[in-house]
Parts: sequence; structure tokens; C-alpha cells
Amino acid sequence: MRFVLEGPSAMRYDLPGRVTWADLAAGTAREIPQWMIDHQNDFRMLPGETLAGIVESYEQLAARSEKIIASVPDLSATHPLPEAPWHEPGSVHSVRRVLMHVFAETAQHAGHADILREALDGQAST
Repeated sequence: MRFVLEGPSAMRYDLPGRVTWADLAAGTAREIPQWMIDHQNDFRMLPGETLAGIVESYEQLAARSEKIIASVPDLSATHPLPEAPWHEPGSVHSVRRVLMHVFAETAQHAGHADILREALDGQAST
């Protein structure tokens, strides 16, 4: 959602002077940079974290996302994508596309959680 507000500067791998994906792919990076480790850890439950804390954080992010969406005057507004191996050069994403990506990712991963829950309790969702 920061991309909706700030464009490519919101994406950590777009900052000058940082190890880039190209550096890693080429084998020229001497070590994995901390920003990449931090980004990866955003998707893990780390020691000391609790499920309640993670759910509370998710709820805060959802509330912030609602405010951002409500403040955007045009869902067709675009920002250029930063240079990365998975982006076509010169590509842009609209606010609408970012929102659809967030919705799809949330639905997909909620589905993963549902599959795990079903495997544990044997109950299918209706």
C-alpha cells in the first residue's frame, strides 16, 4: 500500500547504493543485505512474537489500508515499477492493480491457512 502513496521509492530494493537483485543474481553481492533479511522476516513468525500480536498488527494494517484506499481520488493513477528482474522495463502499476494484487494474495494465503486448518481438524469449510 505504500506503493500506492509513494510509488517506487516505497520499495526497499529501489534505493540507491543498496545491493540489488541483479547483484545477487550475478553473484557479485558479498552477503545478503539486512534489508532483504528484514523483508523475508516480515513473512515469518519470529521468536517472541505471538499470534495475538500478529493478528493485531494485521488489523492495524487493514485499517491503514482502508484509509489509504478511501483517500485515493483515482484508482487508475499509476506509478512506474522499480527496476527488478521480474518487472518489464518501463512497466507501471495502477492503484487498481495494486489493490487487486493485495486482494488476490490475501485470498490465496487465507486459502492456504484453510487447507492447513482442514488437515488439522478434519472439518471442511462450507
